[in-house]
Amino acid sequence: MNDTTLLVALEKLRLDGALFLRAEYTEGWAYESPPPADLARLLRPGRERLILFQVVADGACWVTCAGGERHHAQRGDVIVLPYGDQHTMGGTTEADSVSIASLLDPPPWEQLPVIRHGRGGARTDVVCGYLESDDPLFDPALAALPPVFVVRPGDAAARWVQASIDFAMATAARADRATRLPELLLIEILRLHLSSAPAANRGWLAALHDPVLAPALALLHQQPARRWSVQDLATAAATSRSTLDQRFRDLLGRSPIRYLADWRMHLAEDLLATTSLTVGAIASRVGYDAEEAFSRAFRRAHGKPPDQWRAARASTKRLLALAVSLG
Repeated sequence: MNDTTLLVALEKLRLDGALFLRAEYTEGWAYESPPPADLARLLRPGRERLILFQVVADGACWVTCAGGERHHAQRGDVIVLPYGDQHTMGGTTEADSVSIASLLDPPPWEQLPVIRHGRGGARTDVVCGYLESDDPLFDPALAALPPVFVVRPGDAAARWVQASIDFAMATAARADRATRLPELLLIEILRLHLSSAPAANRGWLAALHDPVLAPALALLHQQPARRWSVQDLATAAATSRSTLDQRFRDLLGRSPIRYLADWRMHLAEDLLATTSLTVGAIASRVGYDAEEAFSRAFRRAHGKPPDQWRAARASTKRLLALAVSLG
């Protein structure tokens, strides 16, 4: 499956959503979101959780889920919380966190709510939206996606995102105004994020539906640092070693252990690109006992050691941000 086929597969996802607020935060600021069920009841009664995304229209911020590291984002970046987890978000200056519910008038909203919060310093503008889907890709039990990730669209995609948000803001007369923007935006962001996921160019999305692979993938995704053997994984997934190994090779084109190694590199990319964790901390997080072993594996996969890859990625991100601001 090439990138075009991946996009076609993503477009088959059944998604429905809306923009639900925009925010003007000024340094220093920080907020905490409600638990997933509470937010879902507020925005879409009857749902247990929603997919959340936030487009950083200007400025810079960070976001973290409980017990996780801070992921940093800036103008043009899109933050995705695929399971709608409770999270904290803030600016570049430390500030006490407040409940976002305290900043919002209670629904129903006749117009898209606007939050203005902070101490009056440099401003960060954010547009927030949600979607709902019953696809296994958004099942937290499978952990097919990190609880929060940040995507920097390429130049053309970044301009499309910015133009779409500008249009939506200019024409959003009502808070419940119908628009396909959340669906189209999430599909594009998922395509960019998943393009580096192991076996994304084969049957990865189908594997999440597979009765043999789905429980095994859930275990690998939830515990990537564990020293898995194929037998341990097969036992935990309630299948035979030979069946599991063959199913991985048939659908994903690689052995379970090869998939695990590739998945660890995928996680490492995200941590290097959007957090300030040290290379050693990332190595430990993705299952390597020694930083040197991780660095060798990363270099084999990416052609350069993790610190150089991170520096090059940061430089590219700055150039893209500049291009968007000048455009």
